[in-house]
Amino acid sequence: MNGAHDLGGMHGLGPVEIEQDEPVFHSQWEKRMFALTLASGFHGKWNIDMSRYAREQMPPAEYLATTYYEHWLFGLQKLLVEQELVTAQELQAGHADAKSDARAVRAPDVGALLRKRRAARLDEDVAPLFRVGDRVVARNIHPTGHTRLPRYARGRRGVIDRDHGVFIFADTHAMSRDKKPQHCYSVRFTARELWGTEASARDHIFVDLWDDHLDPA
Repeated sequence: MNGAHDLGGMHGLGPVEIEQDEPVFHSQWEKRMFALTLASGFHGKWNIDMSRYAREQMPPAEYLATTYYEHWLFGLQKLLVEQELVTAQELQAGHADAKSDARAVRAPDVGALLRKRRAARLDEDVAPLFRVGDRVVARNIHPTGHTRLPRYARGRRGVIDRDHGVFIFADTHAMSRDKKPQHCYSVRFTARELWGTEASARDHIFVDLWDDHLDPA
């Protein structure tokens, strides 16, 4: 979707401010938010791509005015209600109306559960549509759902630099759980192809894109 989360190449947002010695978490509630998101995900009601799409649905003005883990909070609340693990009324009240039959994740179990998480790479025999060195053009698409194709690359020409292998296609996985296995590539774009003649002629940008994001150039 073309939302506020897709900021690459946009103007007027000011410089990227680098925080020296930035901590992993700026406050205790951020640490708790991270843990709650992982613990809730262990129930298997959604996948990582659905989780990303939930955060992307935050209203644009709210998204730009809030912090990273506030985006996580919005997405988690949305998923919990949609998957009927809690109700909107329970979230508002801050407690459950009735005892849940969902199994709680306990601290000693976390390590084993994390090791069981499935990777996005798939061991499936799927023929690649492109080879290293092929010239390609990123499709100029504007889906209403989740996509890993950033706006700044759409319609731009690049070259296949590396074939990462077969992966879950995040765009469909976020919307219908359809894995749609296909190859994911590192596509090399010149900076000038993406940003115009004012960009350095020496610079290149590498974007990971799937078969369904690309056409032959």
